[in-house]
Amino acid sequence: MPHSTAKTPAIGRSQWLTIGLGALMALGLFAGNAKAEEFQRTITITGQGQVSVKPDIAVVDSGVVTQAKTAAEALAANTEAMQSVFAALKNLGIEDRDMRTSQFSVNAMHTRPERGEAARISGYQVSNLVSVTLRDLDRVGEVLDRLVSNGSNELRGIRFQVEKPGPLMDGAREEAVKDALRKAKIYVAAAGVALGPVLTINEHGGGGRPQPMFARAMAMESSDVPIAAGEQTLSTSVTLVIGLE
Repeated sequence: MPHSTAKTPAIGRSQWLTIGLGALMALGLFAGNAKAEEFQRTITITGQGQVSVKPDIAVVDSGVVTQAKTAAEALAANTEAMQSVFAALKNLGIEDRDMRTSQFSVNAMHTRPERGEAARISGYQVSNLVSVTLRDLDRVGEVLDRLVSNGSNELRGIRFQVEKPGPLMDGAREEAVKDALRKAKIYVAAAGVALGPVLTINEHGGGGRPQPMFARAMAMESSDVPIAAGEQTLSTSVTLVIGLE
């Protein structure tokens, strides 16, 4: 028996064009809906927070500066005086971990030249400074007196610090977030919208500045040196990104 073969109607060019346009329109609508879903109104706001705490350590920068005609003489005199300073600190019970050489230098000193003359070397200066960490603030005056009494003729300053500010910073962080939320509520109320969820929180900086006291230890003769540690401010700031409803 003869077999009949049915032919599938061919799709014309115009039909392919119609199908293609339909597909593009569908993709366009899908992309538009996706973008609409991705778009979200937000507000970005920054808040600050701080807490005041009492310092628990003091860092004293002190040492010896010597001058002489030759570098060798200036260095020898400086070494002898610094050995006395370190011995005094050890006698006070200062541990090795709390003593660190912070500066050492040997510099030539020059004369002031007359007109038409070149400057000449008039001598040498040796500077040797040590940073001492004191964990008992009640002993700061005593340590200063002992340093000066044992050859220190240079006091660069005293810095009061908080040794471990991390846990104490939590209070400042809480205040910073509250401050940011307070501001955000003011803005959205004025704009007639409502706050949604907090999307991101970023912290910036944080910490406290040491409180420096500067002086020159040239003629302190009393062990009752008046020293006031005061308080130190620990601060931080946070930036919140909050959705809007």
